[in-house]
Amino acid sequence: MAGRGKLIAVIGDEDTCTGFLLGGVGELNKNRKPNFLVVEKDTSITEIEETFKSFLSRDDIGIILINQFIAEMIRHAIDAHMLSIPAVLEIPSKEHPYDASKDSILRRAKGMFSAEDFR
Repeated sequence: MAGRGKLIAVIGDEDTCTGFLLGGVGELNKNRKPNFLVVEKDTSITEIEETFKSFLSRDDIGIILINQFIAEMIRHAIDAHMLSIPAVLEIPSKEHPYDASKDSILRRAKGMFSAEDFR
């Protein structure tokens, strides 16, 4: 990956992944592993968590986008990730609106500042 940028990985429902793939996000690494996972009704939580952890370990991925309702299924794994790269960003889906109170990054950011910082 020397001289190249990093990829965006997507873990999401079919509509989310399709949108990002049509936007040109889809790639295969040298081991022919994709940088996305389409989560369907029969996708196991174990498979989602294993894919998330595999994205964390890949050096070619800089951002992981995950639908927030899917992130809730593996919240313990997302909360355990403390590195800044790859950044894990929770996004809404068509069926599930975004809830800022559930977002792990926003919860961490709130803990970094006090009310005095904004005066």
